[in-house]
Amino acid sequence: MLKRVLVVLLAAMALTPVGQATGAGDLIGGREADEAYPFVVSLHSASGKAFCAGSLIAADWLVTAGHCVDGKKPANLSARIGSNDNTQGGEIANLAEIVVNPAYNPVPDHAGGDLALVRLAAPVKTAPITIGAVVAPGTPTRMLGWGQTCPTSGCDKGTAKLQQLDTRIVEGVRCTAKFDGAVELCTDNPGGNSGSCYGDSGGPEIAKVDEKWVLLGTISRPGNADPVCATSPSIATSVVAYAQWIAEKITPAAAPAPPSTPAPPA
Repeated sequence: MLKRVLVVLLAAMALTPVGQATGAGDLIGGREADEAYPFVVSLHSASGKAFCAGSLIAADWLVTAGHCVDGKKPANLSARIGSNDNTQGGEIANLAEIVVNPAYNPVPDHAGGDLALVRLAAPVKTAPITIGAVVAPGTPTRMLGWGQTCPTSGCDKGTAKLQQLDTRIVEGVRCTAKFDGAVELCTDNPGGNSGSCYGDSGGPEIAKVDEKWVLLGTISRPGNADPVCATSPSIATSVVAYAQWIAEKITPAAAPAPPSTPAPPA
């Protein structure tokens, strides 16, 4: 009888989200999004399963984490843009091109470069988000994503409803994994048990400037070597640091000037 009780208790523990508010999901310790985020993107495999997030930064360009799309074929993926529910609503877009940052390295916990741009097959009507200009420790931020609702790998399948977590950028020394402060953001784990988790990769880290959201980063990985989520600050790739590279890739090249016609001889 005692053995049976222990089995039941262990099963209940495995199904119960740990370290998060009642009814919260996705971002550990977060809550369901309480406003619309037109720029938010869920990326989907050919089967329709959502696997990563991203942000719309132009009518025909998304930004996400490099590890989300590295090695994948655009034709096998799609994006749902502007919906807080990754199963319905928003605009559905086909993908035409994937551009992974040249500094990206798939070696686990490699610092820097975990960023990719995705060109849509056609422009969408949804309004994109502007990339921010300044990031510094102490900056209040908000993370968005659709990842797991509990902190251990594989403990659930995530949620269809977008989640948000209010946090802040902290000093890089708080992220004990390999970390490059020049191009990455160390983001606090409020209460010691809140933060990004499996499935949140590529999600936006945003801040309010003049009452408008701007994009500061895209969720990358944990800030320590612990496979349990939110036991330390999270690491996001700084979109601000890569703003010039992004602009170079998504800005159409100027058409060459037509050859000048020689003036007729006097």
